[in-house]
This record gives sequence, C-alpha cells and structure tokens, in this order.
Amino acid sequence: MIARAFAVVAAACVLAGLLASCSGGSSSDGSAPVLNWYVYNEPSGAFRTAAERCTKAADGKYSIKTVDLPNNADEQREQLVRRLAAEDSSIDLLGMDVIWTAEFAEAGWVEPFPEQEAEEVTDGRLEPAVQTGTYQDRLYAAPFNSNAEMLWYREDLTPKPPTTWDGVIDQAAQLREAGKPNQILGQGQRYEGLVVWFTSLLESAGGHVLDESGTKVSLETEPTRKALQIMRDLSRSPSTPDNFATAREDDGRLAWERGDAAFMTNYSFVWPSANENAPDLAKEMRWARFPGVSADVPSKVAIGGFNIGVGGYTKHPDEAFDAVSCLVGEDNQITNATKGGLLPVTEALYDDPKLTEATTEIEVDGKKTEVKSFPYADVIKEELADAIVRPQTPYYNDVSLAIARTLHPTRDIDPDQDVQRLRDAISRALKGEGLL
Repeated sequence: MIARAFAVVAAACVLAGLLASCSGGSSSDGSAPVLNWYVYNEPSGAFRTAAERCTKAADGKYSIKTVDLPNNADEQREQLVRRLAAEDSSIDLLGMDVIWTAEFAEAGWVEPFPEQEAEEVTDGRLEPAVQTGTYQDRLYAAPFNSNAEMLWYREDLTPKPPTTWDGVIDQAAQLREAGKPNQILGQGQRYEGLVVWFTSLLESAGGHVLDESGTKVSLETEPTRKALQIMRDLSRSPSTPDNFATAREDDGRLAWERGDAAFMTNYSFVWPSANENAPDLAKEMRWARFPGVSADVPSKVAIGGFNIGVGGYTKHPDEAFDAVSCLVGEDNQITNATKGGLLPVTEALYDDPKLTEATTEIEVDGKKTEVKSFPYADVIKEELADAIVRPQTPYYNDVSLAIARTLHPTRDIDPDQDVQRLRDAISRALKGEGLL
C-alpha cells in the first residue's frame, strides 16, 4: 500500500506540477555547491544561525541555504514526501521529526550515514536520541534537538508533586474539595499528542506497542489495560476541562496561564511563556518527572525532537554529510537551546553552565528582568536519559492513526474491550490496511 501511495504522489508531481523542483539539483554557479536544507521555519532564527555558521566553517567547500517548511509536523512530512517520492535532487538536507526515520529509510529517501560520520554525530549523544535516528542498525538521521513532556505544578498548591497518575487525580480532587485551582491539563485531541500520552503510559506500565522486530503487535494485556484505565479515569475526572477531547499542547499553555490549573503535562516551551504572560503564576511554577503508573517504578516518556538526514537523491552526498556534522555540533545545540528553547542531544551539555546558567530577559509591567532559561535541566536530563522511542516502523503514520482513532475520545475508553480493538487496528495498519 505504501508503494502504491508513493507512485500516486510521484505521478501527481509530474502531471500537476505540484513540485517546484522535482528534477532540480543544487549548485551555486558551477563551483561550490549550495546545499538546500529543508526544515521548518524555526521562529528564533537558530537554524539560520547554524546554517550561516557552518557555511563559514566550510571555507568555500559549500554553502547551506535553509528552505522553509511549515511549522506543523504533518504538513512538513506531506511536503517532503511529495518531493522525495518524485526523487527531487534539490533536497540535500532535511529536518526530520524523530518518528519519520523508519519510513524515510525504508523508502530510500534518506542516505545511511557512513561509519565514520555516524560515530562523529552520535558520540556523547543521549542514547534514546540516537535510537530515533537508527533503523535496522544503521544511522539515517543525526540527532539535532530533543524534548520530552514533564509534569508542571504549582508549589503554592502542591508543595510535593505526585509521582503517579493516580496521585495527580487524587490531589486534584483534594484541591477541588478545598475550593482551590485544580484543573489537570493534557492532550486529548485525536492526533499525535494523544499517541505520545498512550505510548508513555504503556511503556511506564511495562508494555510495548510493537515487538522488538517492529513488525508485530505486542500490547501485553495487563500493561495495556492499566494505560487505558488511567486515560479513562483522568478524562472523566471533574478536574479535567470540558474541552479535553480537543486539547493540544498550546491549549494547555493558555489554560495554565489563566491560573485555574494545578497540574499540566507539557513541553518546556510553557516555561518562558508563563514568565512572559503570567509572571506571578510563574513564580510558583515547578516541574517534575512525567507521572508514572506505579509508585515504585520510574515513568517512561516518549522522546521528541528533530534530527537531520541527507536526502536520498542529493547530488552532493559528501558535502551534505560534512554539513550535518557541523549543524548538529555542540555550539549549534547551545544556540538552539538559548535562542530557540530547543533542548540539546549531547548529554554533557545538560551540566554545562552555558545551559544551566543561561538567562532570558523578559518584560513585566514595563520593567525588564532576567529569569533562568533552563532551571529544569536536571529533571529533563534524567527523563531523556531513559526515554522511550515511539514504534519504529515504516508504517508508523498508519499505526499512529490507528491508536488515535481507536482511543478517541478517551473518556469513552473501555479498558477491557479496547485492548483487543487496539491490537486489531494496529495489526491492520502494519499490513498496509490502515487509513493513510
């Protein structure tokens, strides 16, 4: 089914002219090549800074030009798939969501890294981040930046954060009875955020979506049932907002800043936003590890972030691999973090003063003040060190859709019946029978 879909996309490119450069190459004036880096339009300019820095470091061997993709990950993938299915040689480098590796590698859309270059771009990196760029024991994408959800809470309401989801629900109930802010914020919409939540819960309970081969459904009964029970219980809690079934990450950020919530699972972008938009609340804002399923077992959380791959049809593979090595270097990781809030993939950087002591200038009531940019560095480092990777399969897009469609809306989950429903849906996706 995937091959047929690719053929349709390629035909559409040729017949309808959807792509501006289906057969184009990348060169400047016949001398040093221009490497096109297709990547989302990162608003702080950190990616453009990296491109400029690495162009200078190349000393005339090549230059790097950023080509903007949309900020939405689904739209990024759609544009890249269209071009790569048509064997577009203008794509020299591409920014890749961590969940795309198996699909792009299997299709031949990204080149495997030569051994020496692979060692260079993975040395000292967080192991889960390296795993996201690996498929069938070959590296196809170099780790570039990372992230994972944490539990955010208010110290004025909860001096000691809960360590489990049951604890979150129970403490919210106590706050509700006391007439205090008690909302629990998360991602309940039918999209990838819901899949991240389920996968993190399942792995925290000791289960897996797929087996080690990535070709068969695992979904052990008891861990899956536990994960589904938590999803339903939280969704039905009186402390969960009425719009939970349509909530994404930014909905949580906005609701948090209104001051009615006690707990939120979300990414680190909520920290600078709260300091800017709700400074009094931010003073009480704290962070903890993603909640677990059992009190005696540390949680596992799905790793996020972006990697960089070399286009499968580039005319300049040697220069492209050299450019990737520069782009993912530690100086650019620090720039990504301090300028764009995108966390590093090199483990040692989480103890580097350039990160831990970094500050951000914000304006509150017309006055400028400095706040720490990454006060949560120790917690996120701990999470990322043993984070889990979402299922690595060329059919991941279909697997993700199967999970989200089976479990949404989460308040209607039947923890017993839906274990088998989920198995059946994912099995169909792995056979190419899922909906694209």
